[in-house]
Amino acid sequence: MKNKFPLIYLLLILPPLFWAGNSVLARGVAELIPPVAMSFWRWVIASAILLPFTWKQVLRDWPKIKEAWKIIFFLGLFGIASFNTLLYTAAHSTTALNIALTQSVMPVVIVVISFVLFRDRISLFQLFAITLCTFGAGYIVIHGEWQRLVQLEFVLGDLLMLLAVCLYALYSVLLRKRPDIHPMSFLTTTFAVGVVLLLPLYLWEAQQMPPLQLTRPVVFSLLYVAFCPSILAYLFWNKGIHEVGANRAGLYINLIPLFASLLAILFLGERFQDYHLIGIILIASGLLLFNLPLNRSRRV
Repeated sequence: MKNKFPLIYLLLILPPLFWAGNSVLARGVAELIPPVAMSFWRWVIASAILLPFTWKQVLRDWPKIKEAWKIIFFLGLFGIASFNTLLYTAAHSTTALNIALTQSVMPVVIVVISFVLFRDRISLFQLFAITLCTFGAGYIVIHGEWQRLVQLEFVLGDLLMLLAVCLYALYSVLLRKRPDIHPMSFLTTTFAVGVVLLLPLYLWEAQQMPPLQLTRPVVFSLLYVAFCPSILAYLFWNKGIHEVGANRAGLYINLIPLFASLLAILFLGERFQDYHLIGIILIASGLLLFNLPLNRSRRV
C-alpha cells in the first residue's frame, strides 16, 4: 500500500486541474449554453464514451449494483446531477472570484461532514494544515488584496455555489460506502443516474430557453467537460479517496484556484504575480504538513 501512495497523490492533482478548466469554461460559455443543458449533455456524452467499453463489466457487476442501488442513487444525485448543475447555474449570476472562493472551503466542509457522519477526527496539526491550504487558495483568489473581501457582493449564485460545495463534500465522504464493484462500472452507473435525474430538468429548461446552437465553441466545450472534468477527474478522484480518505484527498480541492490562475497565465496571457508564489507555498506547505505521520497529536 505504501508504494501506491506517491502515485495516488499525483493522481489527486489532476482532478483539480481539470475542474479548474471546468470552472473557467463555465463562466466563459455561460451565455452560450444554458446551465442544465451544459450539465445534462456533459453526462450524456461522458456516458456514451464509457458505455461501449464498460457495458460488459456493468452486466457482471449488476447483482451488486442492484443490491447497493440506494447509495449509488444518492452518489449520483449529490456528485453528478446536483453539483455541476448548481455550479453552471451559479456562473450565470455570480463571479468567477466568488465561485473559486466558495470552492476553497470544501476541504473544511468535508472534515465537518466526515465527523458528523462517521466521527472521523483530525489532529490539531492537521487542522492547522487545512487552514494553511484554505488560506493559500483564498490568497490566490483575492490576488493578495484583502480589500477585495470587503468589496465582495453576494447574490443568489453564491448561495447555489455554497449548496453545491456541501453536496459534493457529502458525495466525497459517502464514497466510502460505494459498492465493491469495478471502478468503471461505478463511474458508468453513477453517470447514468445523473443523466436520468437531469432529464426532466433539461426538458423543462428546453421549453424556456432558445434551442442550443451547436457552434464550434459549444461542441468543444461539451467534449472537454465530458472527458476531462468528468471521466478522468471522477475516476482519479474516486480512486484517491478510496486510497487515502476524504479528509486527506479533500485538501487537493484548494489547487483549483491555483490551476485556474495558471491556466489564465498560459492561455490568456496573464502574468505570474507574487500572490501566486505565496499561494503555492501555503498550499504546498499545508498538503505536506497534513500528510506528516504525526498521529500522536491531540485530535479535535
